[in-house]
Amino acid sequence: MTFQRARSEEQRAIRRRAILDTTAAMLDEMPVAEVSLNELSRRVGLAKSNVLRYFESREAVLLELLDDFLGSWLEALADELAEGVDADAAPGTRARQLGEVISRSLAERTVLCDLFGAQGGVLERNVSVEVVKRHKRASLARLATMSELLRRHVPEIGDAAERFCLMALATAGALGTYVPPPPGVLAAYAEEPELGVLHMELPDALRLTVTSLLLGVLPRG
Repeated sequence: MTFQRARSEEQRAIRRRAILDTTAAMLDEMPVAEVSLNELSRRVGLAKSNVLRYFESREAVLLELLDDFLGSWLEALADELAEGVDADAAPGTRARQLGEVISRSLAERTVLCDLFGAQGGVLERNVSVEVVKRHKRASLARLATMSELLRRHVPEIGDAAERFCLMALATAGALGTYVPPPPGVLAAYAEEPELGVLHMELPDALRLTVTSLLLGVLPRG
């Protein structure tokens, strides 16, 4: 697509949305690490200098997209938890059901996990203080939403909900960096299967860690 110069706030909003949507489409094809500003500019039909009129860097685009994806996921998660957690079950059972739902839901969203994995080490490095503050404000609001969802189904978690949510999302990012394994690692496993004895698929790894984290923050007794 080719754009004329944006002359109103509405047009600027359309340009920003097009850049975000194009980046999202790229993430369906490649990991975060391979998304380049040059390729994004080519696909969106703007010179790189024009893309930078709307976002100060590649990382700023991806941070905003992370917030978009997180918001969409939390909307879906509310329905998934309502269906997957038995309100009449004991606290430990509800906690395990909640951990199962969250881990399965995250495992189905590998792009979101990839963005979480890049957040601290990459995406927050090449952005201004203003972009960081805007991103952190949005993140805190999303964290509050997720925490309230947890307390709705497992009220026993209390004030530990925020800490659990933060650790669960960080864990999803960390585990997502191993999925899928690089071709060389897969080849090594194929030649010597014993080398991959500790390898776990993302759904299983998330289920183990998320459930362990959740049970660990529940009050005893």
